[in-house]
Amino acid sequence: MIINNNELKMSILSALADKEMLKILDLSMYTSKSVNDILRDSDISYTTVYRKIKWLLDKELLVVDKINISSEGKKYTTFRSVLKSLVIRYKQNEIIVEAEKNVDLVGKMGGHFFSIQHTM
Repeated sequence: MIINNNELKMSILSALADKEMLKILDLSMYTSKSVNDILRDSDISYTTVYRKIKWLLDKELLVVDKINISSEGKKYTTFRSVLKSLVIRYKQNEIIVEAEKNVDLVGKMGGHFFSIQHTM
């Protein structure tokens, strides 16, 4: 699908230009990841991971996939990337962003997932 929302286009471009955000999106593309999973699988600091996840959630490029309770009774959240692949073209003052949704989320996200399409 082609994304027409300019704010979303700029958010996607900003995320792709940021190595930490790109790593978070990569790690959460095919499987849900908790903050601890992301910290373990990347070289990103604790505070940076939280800040970047918050930004990605605010821009709807990352979604809460599940809220879990550990065996110790602690609550933790897992996240998934909303988009699976992107193609970006620049042509005479126009940025064209084509995105493929992460179809693994369709059943889990229901209405919220489909509402994203209206903003694209």
